[in-house]
Amino acid sequence: MTLPQHALLVLAAGASRRLGEPKQLLRVDGESLVRRALRFGLATNPAQALLVLGAGADEVRNEVAGLPVTPLVCENWQAGLGASLATGVQALGGDIAGALVVLCDQPALDGAHLQALVAAWRRDPAQAAASAYAGVLGVPALLPCAWFEELASGRDDRGARGLLRRHARQVSAVPAPGLAHDLDTPAQREEWRARSSLGPKDPAE
Repeated sequence: MTLPQHALLVLAAGASRRLGEPKQLLRVDGESLVRRALRFGLATNPAQALLVLGAGADEVRNEVAGLPVTPLVCENWQAGLGASLATGVQALGGDIAGALVVLCDQPALDGAHLQALVAAWRRDPAQAAASAYAGVLGVPALLPCAWFEELASGRDDRGARGLLRRHARQVSAVPAPGLAHDLDTPAQREEWRARSSLGPKDPAE
């Protein structure tokens, strides 16, 4: 039996204004969040792997040098997650049945969770599989190709979350309570550092 093919979309375009430094380059166990997200995503064996860049595009691109991923620049990344997601979806090949969408501000992300999302989606590729945390359905999520047209419009600046909410009956929820902890502010960064192995941007610092 031929398994449906999925693509990997890692969204790394934000400027991290509230944090004050690029969250994509923060490190967990010595590895940047963007490289870590890509490594976990690539382990799901996607048919296509895309990295959507925006603010600090050159620095982030250099950080993932050597990984088998195609970088794309979202020209209007300031418009929010919806614009970044649209850039990625518009570049997908025609034989892709779903897109695994991953962000770079969830330090608790692990490869096992992404594998669980892919497995849940493959049980019914016409539906989505999304992470369940903090009482919502969110990303990472594997979104079916039937949603690509709406995603490519970029109309929703929240990215996939609004679409997941509207189509909740078509979503398999995969629990991941740890993903509720993100890194949008200095306080969140310091809280995570205090209880984890999150290190500084430069390991030599």
